[in-house]
Amino acid sequence: MADDELEAIRRQRMAELQAKHGDSSNNQQAEEAKQRETDMRNSILAQVLDQSARARLSNLALVKPEKANAVENYLIQMARFGKLGGKISESGLIEILEKVSQQTDKKTTVTLKTTTTVATSRSFQEDRIWLNGKEEDINHPRLQSCLREIRRLARKRRNDGGPGVDSTGLSHKVHICSVNNFPTAAGLASSAAGFACLVYTLAQVYGVEGELSGIARQGSGSACRSMYGGFVQWIMGQKDDGKDSLAQQVEPETHWPELRILVLVHRAESVVPSRMVEMTEAVRRKDFAAFAELTMKDSNQFHATCLDTYPPIFYLNSVSQQVISLVHRFNRHYGETRVAYTFDAGPNAVIFTLQQHVPEFAQVVQHFFPPETNGGQFIKGLPVDHAALSEELKQTIGLEPIPKGISYIISTKVGPGPCAVQDLAQHLLGSDGLPKTTV
Repeated sequence: MADDELEAIRRQRMAELQAKHGDSSNNQQAEEAKQRETDMRNSILAQVLDQSARARLSNLALVKPEKANAVENYLIQMARFGKLGGKISESGLIEILEKVSQQTDKKTTVTLKTTTTVATSRSFQEDRIWLNGKEEDINHPRLQSCLREIRRLARKRRNDGGPGVDSTGLSHKVHICSVNNFPTAAGLASSAAGFACLVYTLAQVYGVEGELSGIARQGSGSACRSMYGGFVQWIMGQKDDGKDSLAQQVEPETHWPELRILVLVHRAESVVPSRMVEMTEAVRRKDFAAFAELTMKDSNQFHATCLDTYPPIFYLNSVSQQVISLVHRFNRHYGETRVAYTFDAGPNAVIFTLQQHVPEFAQVVQHFFPPETNGGQFIKGLPVDHAALSEELKQTIGLEPIPKGISYIISTKVGPGPCAVQDLAQHLLGSDGLPKTTV
């Protein structure tokens, strides 16, 4: 056999051995990370459950492991947010089991979400972040503010002897991968969801517990509200340093199940205290008419303020104005407020309505903003039934159609706050700490 053939065989064998060694190293790192997570979970559960409750949960895990895991996740999340007053007894655990069962049975579908995976390793050379498949600057001041505060609290917890803290990971660099399934930087609060998810995930990794909305607020003001599910208000606070400017849940996502949200995506490119009191009361009463009026007034006031600046800031465009007219004419036709609009810092309208009105209003939008005949799916997210429009309604609205004015509708509803994803297949980072090509 020629020398060059022998050399080729030698190189191939060396490459195979190196690949095998690399796989072994990656598997070992993954196993170590999994063991650390298991130890941290067990430590927290030992703190919050008494002996009888631990025994009952262990028995449940033998027959219904998925349900036991859901209960563990609930307990750990409540503990992290400081919402457990003391050790839970067996009777207290039974109540939690019933609550988790009810939530599981509802099988809530989250149509708008941010998914974030965080990994730490001694092999990482520097902190890095990827957003929607593209690496971004980790040194952005707002990112650094959140990361720095979480690490500070983790060190404090370690120094205070708190359980559940992986002290070795505090000196390691971090890799962050985050994906939004809705347009980013299009007035859909993508930065709020992103920073809330980031802070929650970092807290999970570093074992930080307690109030986190103040940290999320350092990334994006609205992110503090995204730390909770359902209907949330942002408390202004009184302190000069802003430390009491936090979020507070008004009602959970299960409070008003009939409420629906339609996001009219035009393009996907880059408060008065007394009114807040009225809004809170409207949500608690499920008073849609009052809720809708306050929502539209608040949106109008925000954009009027933007126009009153110098130079003026224009977020709304001709399609946005057409949507506003459509909403008011639709409500006027029925002699009651059935739908409401609001606009964030962008031209995309967010429509609030009740479940029974969704099919007709979605059809109205499609009629006056006809999409491309050969385009993609016009309504995405939660399914919407077809509804026939009367000629009387079309004539009452009487607007000139704007073809392709609305690219598509996202159909969704009020959802939960951040939660841990236990399925490793859904994690965005691989065992090498780099983004997976497919998830």
